Amino acid sequence: MWVFALLLAWPLLEIGLFVVVGGWLGLWTTLAWVVISAMLGIGLIRWQGMGALREVRGRARLEALQPMAHGALIMLSGMLLILPGFFTDFLGLLLLLPFVRSALITVLAARVQVRGFSARGAQPDWVDAEYEEVVPERDKIGGVTRPSKWRED
Repeated sequence: MWVFALLLAWPLLEIGLFVVVGGWLGLWTTLAWVVISAMLGIGLIRWQGMGALREVRGRARLEALQPMAHGALIMLSGMLLILPGFFTDFLGLLLLLPFVRSALITVLAARVQVRGFSARGAQPDWVDAEYEEVVPERDKIGGVTRPSKWRED
């Protein structure tokens, strides 16, 4: 129920902020803010987020968790900045602060349980069998199977 309330409140908050802040800033400044924040979001996703993921490459798995989480949060920040609205822009800009990301990672890490798996030693399941193609009656004309248009016989 609270998810529905959140999904309803979010756009209402954004519309209210557009009316209030847009009335204070003016139409063209508000539109410029929306376009500039979207371009900033796209830039963050392209350079910072992907750069953090490139930085992770080559590290040990446990060493890579912290930079990977920071990269994911930077990419989330970019997505929030792309969405039009002052509240989403505020959240996106807040996620750009390193101490906010570190605090969020610490809180989330305490609640997340990571389970791994290993494919070593696993044997594939092979089935040795013979088969016969069964042609449905609807595909036969006068008791003879029609050639398929989808394969070469």
